[in-house]
Amino acid sequence: MFLPGYMSDMAGGKATALFAWAETEGRECLLLDYSGCGESGGKFADGTLSRWRDEVVALVEARCREPAILIGSSMGGWLMLLAALALGERVIGLVGIAAAPDFTDWGRDATQKAALERGETVLEENPYGPEPTPMHPGFWRDGQANQVLEGEIALDCPVRLIHGQRDSDVPFEVSLRLARHLRSADVQVTLIKDGDHRLSREGDIALLLRTVATLADRP
Repeated sequence: MFLPGYMSDMAGGKATALFAWAETEGRECLLLDYSGCGESGGKFADGTLSRWRDEVVALVEARCREPAILIGSSMGGWLMLLAALALGERVIGLVGIAAAPDFTDWGRDATQKAALERGETVLEENPYGPEPTPMHPGFWRDGQANQVLEGEIALDCPVRLIHGQRDSDVPFEVSLRLARHLRSADVQVTLIKDGDHRLSREGDIALLLRTVATLADRP
């Protein structure tokens, strides 16, 4: 199951490549748009990590006949952790791509946090499109309440973290920090020296598919 990033959707290159690979391999694959994103109804301003986590959990419980591997990109890497904690043994593996847990904290300066605390929406320059990227106060407060990098993350399944060292949005050190906080002993971090945040080049996607295939084929 592929979990997109913040303001992303299931039509992205990594998601569609994963779906095509799964179809070729005869494996089940789930893609989704969170409420308020992509083709799903609702307002983006109403979205929170807790709400989207519950949507992921409900979909896994309703549609997954086999144990699940969650693949999370950027914010989706934070969601995969929250969903895995809720789903327990139904999740047998996690793959994070530039995972961004706790970005409402380390990704916002004091001025932005003060504005969000006052109930104001904060707009930032969007390097991927013409419109600025908003962060709404409801999402920020919920994110602050769902931080995972302060203590042990009680997950024991295999975890694979892929991160570009030229990522200008999520420092690769976040994946190293995440690896330290995971309780699982089976955690591997792969750093791509010339990789950016998206990791959507042909070689990046090939690495993602090999990583998922290796987890899926574990006995």
